[in-house]
Formats: sequence, structure tokens, C-alpha cells
Amino acid sequence: MRVLQLGPYPPPHGGVQSNLVAIRTFLRLHHVPCAVINITRHRKPDSDEVYYPRSAANLVQLLWRLDYDILHLHVGGILSRRLLGLALVCTLPHRSKSVMTFHSGGYPSSAEGKSTTRNSLAGFVLRRFDGLIGVNPEIISFFQRLGVAPSRTRLIYPHSFLPEENPANTLPESLAAFFSAHNPVLISVGLLEPEYDLALQIEALAQVRQKFPSAGLLLIGSGSLEQELRGRIGACSYTKHILLCGDVPHAITMAAISRANLMLRTTLFDGDAVSIREALHLGTAVIASDNGMRPSGVHLIPKSDLAALLRAIEDRLAQPAASKADPGGDDSNLQAVLDFYCELTGGKRT
Repeated sequence: MRVLQLGPYPPPHGGVQSNLVAIRTFLRLHHVPCAVINITRHRKPDSDEVYYPRSAANLVQLLWRLDYDILHLHVGGILSRRLLGLALVCTLPHRSKSVMTFHSGGYPSSAEGKSTTRNSLAGFVLRRFDGLIGVNPEIISFFQRLGVAPSRTRLIYPHSFLPEENPANTLPESLAAFFSAHNPVLISVGLLEPEYDLALQIEALAQVRQKFPSAGLLLIGSGSLEQELRGRIGACSYTKHILLCGDVPHAITMAAISRANLMLRTTLFDGDAVSIREALHLGTAVIASDNGMRPSGVHLIPKSDLAALLRAIEDRLAQPAASKADPGGDDSNLQAVLDFYCELTGGKRT
């Protein structure tokens, strides 16, 4: 058996990236060849069977040129027409079996997810896959609502693990100065996109500072909302107490998480977040919107609930630092992916 995965390949690090790498590492340990095609805008030279196509045409050429028995697409976020187009292409090669993992935890309950029907483009494309993996029960129900046969779906929770990288020993001057001037520091690590509900965090800081006058909010990440968020922050009376620093190297991000008092993960829909597991491992308490798949030790709140967020922040800041948690768990979910591959290929392993 040969496997080809399509999805985001680190850097940057994230839950989908970590799951993809974990599957690849597990397969190779079991002597199953596994190549990767990166489908993000991040480009590097091709190496060790990790490919970075320069265009959509180049990606399609790779799909037809490479040798594989399983084509496994990883999708997060929303089911845009662009992603559905890619998904449709992945189901075309008849010599392989096609699998898709949908990592977007709360998408089925979003307005767009609820309006997606069996007769939609998404329904047509998803039914073409030989196998579909959902990361929570809600996604499995979503697949079946779109007419996917239950026999072709599997509930397999994602595998996130800590990269073999330690936190940086020092922080850049701007970050070090922010930590020196603020206590407590709330940190958020993720994309600057609508589904991360970052405006809620910015709004919350105003009330947090009423009880904790030295509190600050550190936002790490980049995305389509960067300019909008900078404008929103600039219009606040407490603008100097929010630092939007964009993408930073992973080791520095881990150091910032370690030094922060509290991590916030407010999302409208979300998959597994490696940053949460890193925070737990580093002893930083976490407050996150409940998506039905958070690891133990996380303080869960409803989505877009300012009052609940404020109560959780006050409660967590009043408690001792969180203890370290197991960031990875066992490999049973990775074995379940391999077992699914074997089932789809008739037990073929070599």
C-alpha cells in the first residue's frame, strides 16, 4: 500500500497539520510509504516526498504522476467551492481509493452547514469519496444527512502531538516588553479569521482590566482579518494593552504560551487545536469554546458568550496554574486510520 495525503503541511503548526504529520509518521513506522502534497500558500523546495505545487495545474499533474493506492485529503474550515473543486478532483483517479477527513468541528451546526443539503454540490462531492472520516459525532451525522452511506464513514478523533521542539529561551524585544508591562497576560494562537471570534476577546479585555488593571491580550497569528482587527484595536481606549504580532516562529510561540497566564480559544467552529495541547503541556490554563472534542483540563464555554468568557477568565485567574496534561494520548486513532485504509484496499498492506 502507498498513501498520498493532501493538506496543510507544517510550518505553520496547527491541529490539521499535526494530525497529517502524525498519520504519516505512524504509517512510515509500519513500513507504509506515505507522500504529502501541501495545499497551502506556504512554499518550500520538494523534499522527502513532501511536494509544494506552484499552481492548481501543477497539483493535478502530481496527482496523476505519483503512485499511490490511497489518496487522503484533509479539509478544515468551510466547504468552499474551491475546496469542493479540489475534493472532486481527488475522487477522479480510478486506480486509487479516495478518503477525506473533515476537521471542522462545528461546521455542521453553523448557518452554512445547516443549509447544506443532500442535493447540494457538497453532497454530490462527498458521496463520491470511498471513505469519509469525521472528527466528532456531529460531522458523522452531517455526512449521513448528505446521503453518505454509514458504511463509508468513520468517527476517528484527530491525533495531535507536541512537535520535537522546545520553547525558545528568550523572547523578541516587543514580546518581552509586553510581558514585562502586563500581568496577567491572556494569549490567543490561531488564524485571524471570522471563525476564531477574536472580536469577543478584544471586547472581553475591557472588562477584565476593570478587575485586573495590568491585564493584556496577546494575539499570535495571521489571516484575512488582520487589517480589520488592527483597526478595531486602534479604536479601543486600551489599545496599548493588546499586541497583535502576526506569525512568529513556533519555538517563540511556545515560549509565549508558557509565560502567559491563560490561553483563550474562542471559536465559532473548530477542530482539534494543537496550541491547546501545547498550552496544557506547558502548564498554561485554557478556556475554549466547546466543540465536543476538547482534551481534558480545558475550561469549556458556549460559543460567542461574553458573560461566560468573563466568568471563566475570572475563575481561572483565581486558581493555581494548570497541571501538565498528556498532549498526545495513545496511537489507537492512528491505527484506526490504517485499518480503514486496509479495509478500502481489500487488506492490502504492501
